[in-house]
Amino acid sequence: MKRSHIVVAGLALTSALSLAACARPGTDPTQVRYVAAEGETPATPEVPPEPTTQPEQPELAGEETPDAQSEPIPEPTVAKTQKWVKIFSGASDEDITPPKSIRSGSKTVELNTAENAVIGTYVTDGAGRTLYRFDEDSAKPPKATCNGACAEAWPPLLIKSPGKIFPKGINPKILGYVERADGTCQVTINGWPVYYFAKDAKPGDILGQGVKGTWFAVDPKGGKTGKLPESAGGTGGTDDSQSSGNSGGDDGGDAGDDAPADPGY
Repeated sequence: MKRSHIVVAGLALTSALSLAACARPGTDPTQVRYVAAEGETPATPEVPPEPTTQPEQPELAGEETPDAQSEPIPEPTVAKTQKWVKIFSGASDEDITPPKSIRSGSKTVELNTAENAVIGTYVTDGAGRTLYRFDEDSAKPPKATCNGACAEAWPPLLIKSPGKIFPKGINPKILGYVERADGTCQVTINGWPVYYFAKDAKPGDILGQGVKGTWFAVDPKGGKTGKLPESAGGTGGTDDSQSSGNSGGDDGGDAGDDAPADPGY
């Protein structure tokens, strides 16, 4: 080998050893580092930005979202008290079984409303049986005049002690009771005593409407509903019909003659 070649090879080996000696112990000699010139601020290496949104999590099979809890229906409160009878602000939150007989009375009375295309809105008991008012009675002061045989045809809606009345669709403030001649207590609406009609065989019957022009299904304010003549399914009473005799007397009068005994509620 020529001397010149040996010199070149020696210089190359020396340079390689010198380059390897520049790397600090524990560093990668191939790593590139940027050094700023004097008076310059070192540039910050760019770092890729972190994702701003979280990756979507897979939905679990069969997972259900709970329904929002519905607000509980408030219980009725006592809106009025008449001696030993409590009259509540609305319908009972418990199921109430109405008495089977329209003559027995009960410690708990339900009052509802129903609709009829001819006479409009009228009041019923909890079983849907129509309630009536009698023109021979009075509301101020409340007084029931249908007694004896009359009450056989038109049984009063009675409440026993200690009593509770639960109305629906009727202002509780206008409800109450009146003591009858026989000592029993009869429910009133705006002062008017209310009755059943013995010929009404099922809920929705209004066969007592307009009888002798003095008996009418009672409306939620204690008033009379529209008259219903026989042609419309009633048992009497046209717009010009008038009462004859004393329907409210103890002998029952004409009102008692229009109805048989209790048909078997």
